[in-house]
Amino acid sequence: MTALTSLARALAVRHGTAQPLTTVRHVHVAARPLVMIPLGLAGEANAPVAALVGDREDAPRLLVVPQPRNRDQRFAFAADLGRIVVSYVDGFTRDLEDVRGRRRFADAPQLLVPNPGGISFLRLFGRSTRLRRVFGEYAVPPVVPLLGKWLTFFAERAEHPGSSLMLAMTSALSAHWATGQSPVEDANLAALLAWLDPPPGRSPFDAALEAEDPDRWPPAGPATDPAFDAEHLALAINRYARTDADPAARAAALDRLRAALHSQLEPTWRLMWQGLGLLRGLAAGATVLERWADDRDAFTTYFAHLTGDNPVPQPRRDGAVAAARRLERLERAQARFDAQRALDDPLVMAEHRLTGEAFAGEVVAAEPDRVDATGPRRRLRPHVTVHTTDPLRLTAGAEVTSPARPGQKAEILAVTPSAGGLDVRLELSGGMGRALTATPGSVPAPGERITYGSASTAFQPAGNFPDAADTPWTHGGPPTPPGPTQEDAVEAWS
Repeated sequence: MTALTSLARALAVRHGTAQPLTTVRHVHVAARPLVMIPLGLAGEANAPVAALVGDREDAPRLLVVPQPRNRDQRFAFAADLGRIVVSYVDGFTRDLEDVRGRRRFADAPQLLVPNPGGISFLRLFGRSTRLRRVFGEYAVPPVVPLLGKWLTFFAERAEHPGSSLMLAMTSALSAHWATGQSPVEDANLAALLAWLDPPPGRSPFDAALEAEDPDRWPPAGPATDPAFDAEHLALAINRYARTDADPAARAAALDRLRAALHSQLEPTWRLMWQGLGLLRGLAAGATVLERWADDRDAFTTYFAHLTGDNPVPQPRRDGAVAAARRLERLERAQARFDAQRALDDPLVMAEHRLTGEAFAGEVVAAEPDRVDATGPRRRLRPHVTVHTTDPLRLTAGAEVTSPARPGQKAEILAVTPSAGGLDVRLELSGGMGRALTATPGSVPAPGERITYGSASTAFQPAGNFPDAADTPWTHGGPPTPPGPTQEDAVEAWS
């Protein structure tokens, strides 16, 4: 938790209302997301008991596993869920656009779940289904392994900083608002929305207290309420199990089970669309569409992989080299995402100012037409001096960027004490046209209020890694090529 987040939480308690942590939205919100609320059976590893799924608020679809320990019923559930997810995904594979000599999909699917636990549940569910065989003993419908591959793809993209292909609602909301409760309480979607959007005439304190009542606001999954499990779910499942010989009684028992599970999922369904409305109420940051374009690139590439000739199956676990490459990609993506957020949002940049990695002040001097003639050719290199009262850790030689002119670089030449603060002298390059005279407005003028920080979205080259075939024995040696095995069909569900 940062200093500004702590302050925002204190202000939320003092004023009795949630406080903004950002001025813009830093995630993409699709026009037609697929909302998924999975429920798991307590005491069983990744055993689905129900899911409420849909891309329209008024048309959710309830999927139920009447006997969660029954393997056939689990895979029937997976097939039903797979038809929904795959049909939804396929709806985004019709329209293509040309981008720099290549083709990609004009839009991409987006999966929304209530919390990070939902992402973890679907990740394991994907791993449990993507390697199943569609022939021979224990064969499953072809849509089951296809569902597993797509869920694995979405869950892995959820780990990619800045990606919006799969979002947890509690995480997305908490990144944009601070409440007067703890981060643990913010993990409860009902309690979080009680602060962000309390009922008319109710204080967030009272609404959040009410949200802790599992009878009115059941857990948002995948865990269920223990009291509900003991008093309703177990009885409904056992009642269904005792109706093997009576089709009419079985249908009635299934209806009661579905009604019980719907009562647990429907409140969360309403909360998901309420949270979606709050996110849509924020204007998108300047780089959100750029990151969504990266998501569309990833979606296009993965779809091409799945539909290609003899696609190489994804191994259960990455080898040492693949894992290192993935970690390095995530680290570069995190640095880029952090920089983009800071350049898009003055509230995020304020965090950098507190740590001395950025400063804001007034331009007190400027040489807009200064030309550097020391090299083989003359170059336009204006100087500006900014007076700031911010604490500054940056020193001469550091490169900084201003959100007001993100295409322009600045190098700190000197930092000198001045009356009540510091004078920072900068040399500018780029973003001023091709002539030796700066285009109007491209150089900060005296009196202008401006911010500079070390956050940079400049390209970072990938690291150098050995080929997978050269993996040393200390890291397991070269990985075995992935492929179907006899154990795939009977692999443990979790």
